[in-house]
Amino acid sequence: MVENAFFVPLLPGKTDAAYEFCAQLTGPRKAELDAAQTTVVKESWFLQQTPQGDFLIVYYVSPDPRRVHDALAVSEEPFDVWFRSQILDLTGIDISTPLPGLPEQILAWNKP
Repeated sequence: MVENAFFVPLLPGKTDAAYEFCAQLTGPRKAELDAAQTTVVKESWFLQQTPQGDFLIVYYVSPDPRRVHDALAVSEEPFDVWFRSQILDLTGIDISTPLPGLPEQILAWNKP
């Protein structure tokens, strides 16, 4: 399993919408999220408020993080199409265009 994390800025005024999006994912659309996550085994999202604006930090574990992003970018499944539209609305980022690269982990620490 591979750990991966990335962050994206929320568009101004979209923080409440991010909370609502997460409420949909953990509430009425949870079964769809569960079904869509075919390779992700753990995922956590964090909201970081900064003087430069709010950011969404995403952490997940998968055997193939590149496959996760590539598959989501092109999927025509109704849930995935809805998910991409929500991300576009919240961040202005069109995830139907595959990422040029995944974040590079430069530190990993565990208590001995």
